[in-house]
Amino acid sequence: MNWKSARARAIGLLTVGAVVALAGCGGSSSSTSGGSSGAAASSSGGGGGSKTITIGFAQVGSESGWRTANTQSIKAALTKEAGFDLKFADAQQKPENQIQAIRSFIAQKVDVIAFSPVVTTGWDSVLEEAKAAKIPVILTDRAVDVADKTLYKTFIGSDFVQEGKTAGEYVAKNFGSKPINVVELEGTTGSAPAIDRKKGFTEAIASNPNVKVVASQTGNFTRSEGKQVMEGLLQSQKQIDVLFAHNDDMALGAIEAIEAAGKKPGTDIKIVSIDGVKDGMTALSQGKINYIVECNPLLGPDLAGLAKKAVAGEAIDARIVTHDDAFDQAGATAALPNRKY
Repeated sequence: MNWKSARARAIGLLTVGAVVALAGCGGSSSSTSGGSSGAAASSSGGGGGSKTITIGFAQVGSESGWRTANTQSIKAALTKEAGFDLKFADAQQKPENQIQAIRSFIAQKVDVIAFSPVVTTGWDSVLEEAKAAKIPVILTDRAVDVADKTLYKTFIGSDFVQEGKTAGEYVAKNFGSKPINVVELEGTTGSAPAIDRKKGFTEAIASNPNVKVVASQTGNFTRSEGKQVMEGLLQSQKQIDVLFAHNDDMALGAIEAIEAAGKKPGTDIKIVSIDGVKDGMTALSQGKINYIVECNPLLGPDLAGLAKKAVAGEAIDARIVTHDDAFDQAGATAALPNRKY
């Protein structure tokens, strides 16, 4: 693990009690950071008594390996044995489906609503309805851009801006000794991670005039679109030195396109990605990816603890930043045998 890993670890341990509209797998909290996920996990015994807690969770979808791991973590933590009645909805990456699911949860009078917003905007009305029904809302992974921050109880997730910065600093330091052309595969347009990772990356490479982003296009966080977009970029760009992908699945799709074009990923085209899922880490250990900034999807235990505290009326920090690492090839090889996702 290099010095970037240590920096990511230090950032993940900071806490604050206030949140901005967007935050860092959340919305842009580049100026603030919250408590570590360990702090949330330790609260899992707080409040709630023996009463079963009915919680409605509206998931983004199943667009990536990261999202699958996130869903599995939530379902494993919010079980009947643990004192929960989980009502789960898959929004299939459509915000209108999430809004419909949240309204259904309100009508069912659940105790807690949790969701990972597909995009950052458009949530004011439905969250006002939840507040009027006195149902606490917990944001996981991604944040929302709302005028009234009291519409949700807390937001737990990674600092996406910092993830982008860590990736950008690695590119600037390791590849920027000469002029290089970078292409960027962005996440879902309007989503917090896409907005924030791009922001952080752009800020980080600004200090090195040798690093130039020559094309930036959405791959919608999916492997298939990552491949499709990369195929187009390989045809439209005369020279590509580095690929920055907002998640591993798009990077993995891009690898397929790069190999089909007769080029060697990780060598002819350097690749930096974000997430740290097993497929991505495997590609990193094989040298097909050069660097991965982690985004921890295992939020289930933290969500369980926060839900119990919310039902009990206990104090909760408004922003909780989860712990993330960063990996080079050696770090990925060492971490893979014990990787949980």
